Amino acid sequence: MRMQSLNRLVLFVLLIAATASCGDVVRQGRAPVFLVIDLLQAANGNAPDTFFSFLLSDVQTLITAPDPCSAATPCPTFFNDPGQVTLRIVPKNIGGATPTPVSTNNEVTITRYHVAYRRADGRNAPGVDVPYPFDGASTGTVPSSAALTLGFQLVRNVAKKEAPLVQLVTNPAIITMIADVTFYGQDRVGNDVSATGSIQIDFGNFGD
Repeated sequence: MRMQSLNRLVLFVLLIAATASCGDVVRQGRAPVFLVIDLLQAANGNAPDTFFSFLLSDVQTLITAPDPCSAATPCPTFFNDPGQVTLRIVPKNIGGATPTPVSTNNEVTITRYHVAYRRADGRNAPGVDVPYPFDGASTGTVPSSAALTLGFQLVRNVAKKEAPLVQLVTNPAIITMIADVTFYGQDRVGNDVSATGSIQIDFGNFGD
């Protein structure tokens, strides 16, 4: 009887471990591939072609051209800050003698993204301590055997006219935040796929 009880206990423990493992797969969705972020970058709105792995976000830029803007009468301008992500897909089943190959059915089309901001000090009230989170649309298809580079909006210009960023226009302080960006899409047979990346942003009224 004791041996039978021991065997049942071992089987029960193995069943729990297997269930937990399956649960991890379920939480990743039913798609046979993972969506992977290889690179997440951002550019300041007044230099939108220069991307870095972190962002110095200028809350207000004084531009001197075109007219009527000039060096004598610069125009206060609020730029949005673009982001850029490089995505690829990898198969979930990579073990065994015959791992499942990635096919065109596994190609993932990204259609939207979500941006949320947080601070290391835990003060995360939207519109008070951090900008409001938002959803945006950006579309591209991650091919089965290559990466996709996709552009999106990381910081909206309207956020620079709202608290807490607008206060930085006349305040020399710099606020450091982390932006968590989640990309959502579907493979060709309708399975939902998503991936989240993070990037540091330092907000301030930097020199123009």
